[in-house]
Amino acid sequence: MTLHIGAHVDGADPITAAEARGAGLAQFFLGNPQSYKGPVIEYAAGAAALKAAAEAAGIDLYVHAPYPINVASTNNRIRIPGRKLLQQHLNAAAEIGAKGVVVHGGHLGADEDAAIGFDNWRKCIDGLDMPVPLLIENTAGGDNAMARRLEAIDRLWSAIGQASGGDTVGFCLDTCHAWAGGADLTDVVEKVRAVTGRIDLVHANDSRDAFDSGADRHTNIGSGFIDGAALAAVVREAAAPVVVETPGGVEGQAADIAWLRANA
Repeated sequence: MTLHIGAHVDGADPITAAEARGAGLAQFFLGNPQSYKGPVIEYAAGAAALKAAAEAAGIDLYVHAPYPINVASTNNRIRIPGRKLLQQHLNAAAEIGAKGVVVHGGHLGADEDAAIGFDNWRKCIDGLDMPVPLLIENTAGGDNAMARRLEAIDRLWSAIGQASGGDTVGFCLDTCHAWAGGADLTDVVEKVRAVTGRIDLVHANDSRDAFDSGADRHTNIGSGFIDGAALAAVVREAAAPVVVETPGGVEGQAADIAWLRANA
């Protein structure tokens, strides 16, 4: 299998950024990842031109939704703007021809009923128009997270499976998040697939922190706590497109891409 691999890059010119890394795909934010403001196409020539340039270069595009989105929340001031923002990103992603929008699973407060969060996800999916696939990503921290532990992912998938369009929702497996979230990488692909039936994208990242630390801190492959052979095995077994979200700019990410091509 030829590894279809790329990197998380700046949104101003993701095509050039991908090519500089020897990548076949690019993931990026549409604007400020910490903001509730709507998506911004930073590519100077606009959305249609970015779509055409990506197609001409043979580079697939993925959009990562902003971090504040938490559609599981019991707080209306967080949940409702988050749903709106997620819809806006799905629409903008369709304009640029993206293959999917990645969004974190979200969380509830420690004393809140997780069942409400899972049902809020069902309601969210029920109300979304999905012109491109939505890919829910596992997260590293939080004891009441919707997509940290496998048990929670199972409950999440059961909930969204009841929604209209729930069967089209995909899964993004992040190796750093899985490791820091307490999932054994040796069988995480098998266990996730048993729950979701699919893995649509892999975020291949090493972890700066120890197993089950709950810390979402990525580092370059080989410089963190994750065994290289285990990380490579996840990528092989998942057999999905791969994104490195590692530091070091062109040099650091190109090295990680080259390592994965050689080892996975």
